[in-house]
Amino acid sequence: MESLLTQVLDIAREAGSAILKVYAQDFEVEIKSDHSPVTAADKAANQVILNGLNALEEKIPILSEEGGEYFVGADARGRYWLIDPLDGTKEFVKRNDEFTVNIALIEHGKPVLGVVLAPVFNVAYIAATGVGAFKIDEHGQQTPIRVSGKPGEGKSWRVMGSRSHAHPHLERWLKQLGPHETRPMGSSLKFGIIAEGSADVYPRLGPTSLWDTAAAQTVVEQAGGRVVTLDGTPLSYATPAQILNPDFVVWGY
Repeated sequence: MESLLTQVLDIAREAGSAILKVYAQDFEVEIKSDHSPVTAADKAANQVILNGLNALEEKIPILSEEGGEYFVGADARGRYWLIDPLDGTKEFVKRNDEFTVNIALIEHGKPVLGVVLAPVFNVAYIAATGVGAFKIDEHGQQTPIRVSGKPGEGKSWRVMGSRSHAHPHLERWLKQLGPHETRPMGSSLKFGIIAEGSADVYPRLGPTSLWDTAAAQTVVEQAGGRVVTLDGTPLSYATPAQILNPDFVVWGY
């Protein structure tokens, strides 16, 4: 699994380079049928990832945000790749740098390998079952990461918030949480910040898709945290035909 993780990271880096080439110039924004934006960067990264995964020794089905209609289901071992070539396209369009490449391996409905790469920052969060969770900084230094645990008595919760997706019920949820300070951020970078122990919780009330969360969920879980629905059930990927996730919370303990 460790060797596969390295290979997937290399694929994500190549996709990140393709994204940055588009990011450095003017680009057009199309609106898909689900009203979400897509750019040439999404499409270029998608092709790089498809080529890279298909070139691996073991052939595993691929479900991508950009081309999910070609997905035929998990293989005989219950595995499939789940990718978001450019998570945070709205942040990409706004040019605030907070977007990622997400690649996950699903096995029997659970994410078992994940790579989250932030191309502009040259930072990656990677994890796999039996291997652990790591952050690779802009200098290429790889460090094991661990969630922080619950805040101590008298301390505020450090909350990650979505930069582009507000929800009317969020304020009520935060009030029930208790004293807190909120830090907005785009894409699955929020998961990585919790996994490395720099934040405590991220409530996501509102629609997300399977490919938005799977890679980052692997990182959080391997770092000792949880990604669960509001009733405490771990997010599942057992039914990929049901693309939308329920509301969920990322906990750093």
